[in-house]
Amino acid sequence: MTKNREKLTKLVLLGLLTAILLVLSYTPLGYLRLGGIEITFNVIPVAVAAIALGISGGAAVGAVFGLTSFLQCVQGTSAFGATLLSINPVFTFILCMLPRVLAGLVSGAVHKPLTKKLGNKIPCFVTGFLSAFLNTLFFTTTLVILFGQTDYIMGMRGGKNVLAFMVAFVGINAVFEMLASTLITGAVGNALYKAKAIK
Repeated sequence: MTKNREKLTKLVLLGLLTAILLVLSYTPLGYLRLGGIEITFNVIPVAVAAIALGISGGAAVGAVFGLTSFLQCVQGTSAFGATLLSINPVFTFILCMLPRVLAGLVSGAVHKPLTKKLGNKIPCFVTGFLSAFLNTLFFTTTLVILFGQTDYIMGMRGGKNVLAFMVAFVGINAVFEMLASTLITGAVGNALYKAKAIK
């Protein structure tokens, strides 16, 4: 693959993953509702970008994810986000952006070294899991740091310690999101390697 063709392929992948993320964010396709469980697939394009485009791609698509999350707060489509926005708009923007950018960046940083040790197949699944796990971890941690002392979050905590609140806050949804991201990202990442869309 020549350098120009490689750059073009990366640009096309970046555009495609950004478009997929936007579709997932603004249509029912981005959410699977099973009874009381709601699983979001929005982190999957971030994970695939980390695999295909490395640190910069993971961070860039993570930033798009963060922006869509913030816009949903502004538009009021997320009641939780809209409440946080009314408390502190700057902190809400940081909460939406920072965890998603960091999740994509760290996943991209981890993927490449893993492929050198384990080949391509297993690291794609690991990156899928890691992206969803880090997104959840960074989001809940940032939430507690920025909003943990507000009446709104203190009311949600109901006297629980910080760790218990974080576990209860993410709930079983996070487990299913990690599972979905692991399986789907692993399958897509390996398909991209087989198609030689990425090295």
